[in-house]
Amino acid sequence: MELEFSGEIWFWRGPAPWHFVTVPEAQCEELEAASSLVSYGWGMIPVGARIGRTAWATSLWPKDGRYIVPIKTAVRRGEDLDVGDTVTVRLTVGE
Repeated sequence: MELEFSGEIWFWRGPAPWHFVTVPEAQCEELEAASSLVSYGWGMIPVGARIGRTAWATSLWPKDGRYIVPIKTAVRRGEDLDVGDTVTVRLTVGE
């Protein structure tokens, strides 16, 4: 399954701070339907992700009934991105 969407980068200031993009609700429904086939626990879904020219392997995290995409520092630096920027994210589920 492949998905593409746009979203805003936001910052979570937890004990292990991370940057994320939230998957839109419509795509979350598709992901939920596929999650039982690919999830490896805690609702995490392995994906191949791409923003611009940068691709990486990660997992979607469930949060508040939706999924969020963690955006690594190397991705943000490589694509010159910061909090509040709107990005187009491409996901390949199960990679």
